[in-house]
Amino acid sequence: MPGSYHRATWLHNPIANAPPRFRRACRYDAFIPSTLAALELSIDAGTSGAVSDAETAIAALNAAAYPALVPLARLLLRTESIASSKVEGLQLGARELARAEAKAEGGRKISSTAVEIIGNINAMQLAIERAAAIPEFSVAQICDIHARLMAASTTPRIAGVVRTEQNWIGGNNYNPCGAEFVPPPPEYVAALLDDLCRAINDTILPPVVQAALVHAQFETIHPFHDGNGRTGRALIHVVLRRRGMTPAYVPPISVILAGDRDRYIRGLTDFRGDDYSAWIRQFADACAAAAQLAKAYAGAVDRLTQRWRLQLSSHASAPRRGAAAWALIDLLPAHPIITGPIAIASSGRAKSAVYDALEQLEQSGILARHGSSARNQVWECAELLDLIEGLEAGELPRG
Repeated sequence: MPGSYHRATWLHNPIANAPPRFRRACRYDAFIPSTLAALELSIDAGTSGAVSDAETAIAALNAAAYPALVPLARLLLRTESIASSKVEGLQLGARELARAEAKAEGGRKISSTAVEIIGNINAMQLAIERAAAIPEFSVAQICDIHARLMAASTTPRIAGVVRTEQNWIGGNNYNPCGAEFVPPPPEYVAALLDDLCRAINDTILPPVVQAALVHAQFETIHPFHDGNGRTGRALIHVVLRRRGMTPAYVPPISVILAGDRDRYIRGLTDFRGDDYSAWIRQFADACAAAAQLAKAYAGAVDRLTQRWRLQLSSHASAPRRGAAAWALIDLLPAHPIITGPIAIASSGRAKSAVYDALEQLEQSGILARHGSSARNQVWECAELLDLIEGLEAGELPRG
């Protein structure tokens, strides 16, 4: 990506709360990228082929019709959000996070890491749900996504607030001198974000190329004090949804990126040099792999729910057709750990019918009760959690 370096001086600050050597004045170079509007895009044949393969894979994922459409969509969105958090070092196991979600739904306290990851799930959902409905995507929408993401963090005061100070990546915590990368000075950020939004609203480029450029440019601008990576990965899905590529299912691209974080960072670094085509190809390959992985798991979850129906129908106390237990089977992909209140809210069934259904699913071996609390009863689906762990690890399902 073309751009220029701005040489600046970090001023001496004798009263700074820092070791003496970090109080001294020093020089650093901030990178100011060219606007996307000014980019004269040139893509080689190999990269064009990778982009075509990625868009074909995403289309195939979204063309598949599964009975439990909405729960499967939520499962993939949840997986993408969790993987995006993993890139930033926020990580919990599938079971641990699902249990935390169930606790949070019941108003109980959970860990700060779980709070942040759940905040990322909510931010990703906000980004994708609103993306297609807004005629002109703007900086205000980017700030909304960031605000939802950071509201539950340890620094809620920065939620949705575009920076007015210099930030940097790597190096030390006191000044940008010696940092791995210094984004543009704050006075350039507003114009660059406006240009980024024009690129999001454009329809000239292939969607995967557009998403690759928007994501990398956002990470280069780094407009917030924290949460840039997760916000930038949400913008990938804003672009793909707005372009009609992902009307139903989100390919968990962050699962692939998180699987080789160092390569991902190198790709973003390449983008800031002359070889931005290499980043586009890397991104396209990640999109294709994510779509193929998602399609494999969508099929595996579909087969699993079909087997559950057979288990339930063959049980001695099988419920009648149309009973709540059958509806809950379809909801489980979105809620691998479920409580009575979640089941009631998700199914719209009466309280007594839902609790009878949970008992029937437990007796059929589909659910298992977790914990001994009579007040906050929780049911887990071990088979589904096993599948989710594999999906989050980027491994193809067995069988």
